[in-house]
Amino acid sequence: MPRGVSTAHTRPQLSAPRASGYSRRMGSRLVALAAGLSLSSAAALAAAPLGPGDPAPLFTATTHTGERFDLASRTGHWTVLFFFPKAGTSGCTAQANAFSDRVDAIRVEGAEVYGISADSVEAQAEFRRDEQLDFTLLADPDGTVIEQYGAKMPLLTMSKRWTFIIDPELTIRHVDRDVDPALDAQHVSAELARLTAASAPAAPTPPAPR
Repeated sequence: MPRGVSTAHTRPQLSAPRASGYSRRMGSRLVALAAGLSLSSAAALAAAPLGPGDPAPLFTATTHTGERFDLASRTGHWTVLFFFPKAGTSGCTAQANAFSDRVDAIRVEGAEVYGISADSVEAQAEFRRDEQLDFTLLADPDGTVIEQYGAKMPLLTMSKRWTFIIDPELTIRHVDRDVDPALDAQHVSAELARLTAASAPAAPTPPAPR
């Protein structure tokens, strides 16, 4: 081999048409990758659980009497919104009866109680009548509100057992995702008393003596 001639392998250069096609393919892949990342980020943000300080998602639903309920109408008042899986089942019955027993103490704090599930209006009316409940039940048969609050059970149009306390500005102040049906009302009553006391205006300072 003549001196000065390199034996290193050199990569063949792409022709102009092939280079152009390669660039287009790589560009399309990068765009698709970026779009996928954007969608994943958006999905992650959408799936972020609601917590204290978040605005309560506004919704309308039908009450057990067939009337329209609008959460926006609760502006200026405290609201207890508890999600339950199924009207008439043992756990839900215990939870609802506990709220009915404590509803007067909750109302003293300026709050009202609303129970919501994916049951129909008729099922909610029957549940309320059979258990003689003293608060409003909301029907969400298509699961729209349950989805809004992130409380939907996987693969089922049924709610998890979650409880939210919403303040007069319609901001979530407390969320319980580990609810004991028999003790939920007791916990809510105590937490509500703490929250309302903390948000009460401070007493005016008396003037200094002259």
